[in-house]
Amino acid sequence: MKKNVLRELLNEGKSTLGTHVISAWPGIVEVIGHSAAFDYIEYVGEYSPFSLEQLDNFGRAIELFPDMSSMMKVEEHNRGFIATRAIDAGIQNVLFTDCRSAEDVQECIHLVRAETPEAGGTHGGHMRRSVGYVLEGGSEAWVKAMDDVVIAIMIEKKGAIEKLEEILSVKGVDMVQFGPSDYSISVGKPGKAGSPEIQKVQRYMIGLALQKGVAPRVEIASFEQAKPYIELGVRHFCIGWDLRTIFTWCQQQAKGMQKMLAST
Repeated sequence: MKKNVLRELLNEGKSTLGTHVISAWPGIVEVIGHSAAFDYIEYVGEYSPFSLEQLDNFGRAIELFPDMSSMMKVEEHNRGFIATRAIDAGIQNVLFTDCRSAEDVQECIHLVRAETPEAGGTHGGHMRRSVGYVLEGGSEAWVKAMDDVVIAIMIEKKGAIEKLEEILSVKGVDMVQFGPSDYSISVGKPGKAGSPEIQKVQRYMIGLALQKGVAPRVEIASFEQAKPYIELGVRHFCIGWDLRTIFTWCQQQAKGMQKMLAST
């Protein structure tokens, strides 16, 4: 079983840095891996079309880089199927969306953990690529790997904020992240993700998570945005999205060229 870099860093109390990809192309994984810049790549499956074969190839590409791990953002519907197939493809950690209560969060944890008396999960042994197909299925090493899956939870619904203390008390929650866009929708204020009122809720989540010993993670578009969160005590960030990076680069370069050409 491949070592889980993200789990090791969390256990050691170290900061972590990831980046998002929405493309399932393994070549993107390789380019990011060659940069040696990130501890893990989050595949934002919630926003992306994918096949089971693509998940396998994503897992293969990650394994080319021993010092880099992976995570998949899993949507609410069919979360059990998607999460287990992602993990079994070699994507070692999971970010669950759309939880509204401690019961929702507990269900997510059960989906990941092995079905042992100790772990109390529902994840069964298998013959998929993460265990070498026929090598380690149902082994002690596999059970430990399922215990080591980092489980992150999006706090992005009105109900999740109302039940935040209960959610943070659920055993097995490693990381939480605020989702300002979905939260603003759930409280009847769409398009106000960046408003002071919504940002105040994010700070509340960060503070309570730190108090409860759960790692708060923040998504940012560039490192310049990290400072105020670091001052709050945040040490875990996921920075940038492949599609947004391409979009921003295209705009910047085209505008720069247009300006230069207009002056000739």
